[in-house]
Amino acid sequence: MKVAIYLGHPAHFHLFNYTAKNLVSSGHTVSFVIKQKDILKDLLQNAGFKYVTIREEERKKSSKLGLMFSLIKMDFKMLRFLLKDRPDILIGTYVALLGKLSGVPIISINEDDASAVPMFAFTSYPLANAILNPTVCNSGRWEKKAIKYHGYQKLAYLHPNQFTPNKEIADQYIDTSKPYFIMRFAKLNAHHDKNVIGITDYIALRLVDILKPHGNVYITSERALNQGLEQKRLVINPLHIHHIMAFATLYIGDSQSMAVEAAMLGIPNIRFNDFVGKIGVLNEIEEVYGLYT
Repeated sequence: MKVAIYLGHPAHFHLFNYTAKNLVSSGHTVSFVIKQKDILKDLLQNAGFKYVTIREEERKKSSKLGLMFSLIKMDFKMLRFLLKDRPDILIGTYVALLGKLSGVPIISINEDDASAVPMFAFTSYPLANAILNPTVCNSGRWEKKAIKYHGYQKLAYLHPNQFTPNKEIADQYIDTSKPYFIMRFAKLNAHHDKNVIGITDYIALRLVDILKPHGNVYITSERALNQGLEQKRLVINPLHIHHIMAFATLYIGDSQSMAVEAAMLGIPNIRFNDFVGKIGVLNEIEEVYGLYT
């Protein structure tokens, strides 16, 4: 088969990394289509994957009308790719407006409730052939299309069958013999992040002051940092972040994805943003398994 995989976020690279390798080793062809986001290109390049880009620049905060124009431009580029490449299936977190015209079956993958990402659900779910998401995730009015599984997306790459933390890799960047803390700051500029507040520079500096007597503080961030925080930025091969996180004393961040990753790795973590209590997957991890603070 010819499989096309759409990636719109660095976490999606990790989600499909092993699946893509397994497909290729089984004789299938895999093509990646991406919109640029943070370190996504770096991850693909470091892993040796080829890709086609349908949006080069990261989108800044804009109105709903601006977002719709951006999606339409991406859709035309995606349609051009699909008509030229002719894959047997398109998989990913893709907004399937005009891509449907190609006749390529589309599986939309998501683990956020439709109510938490209404624009994504409205533009992706209606024309998708199927929706793949965890049992606890609610796909809203499109729930009948959903194929459910017991688990979380992050287990696709952090399950022990796939990932074994390697302290030697972490030691290339930091001294793991001493306690250390990982902090993560997201841009929070997606359409569903409107009016969402995360960790401001002021809060970050206060957290650093609280943590530094107890160990070293390392920061990974999508956004620009002030000088006091920039000197703590972790500069690494992005493929190695989970090896570093796996030996951390604590994770604190406003990134949903990395908070779940910390939980899957058994690392104590604090999630700091306005989505707390609003997403089924995150609620289950917190309330049923006790993996959040």
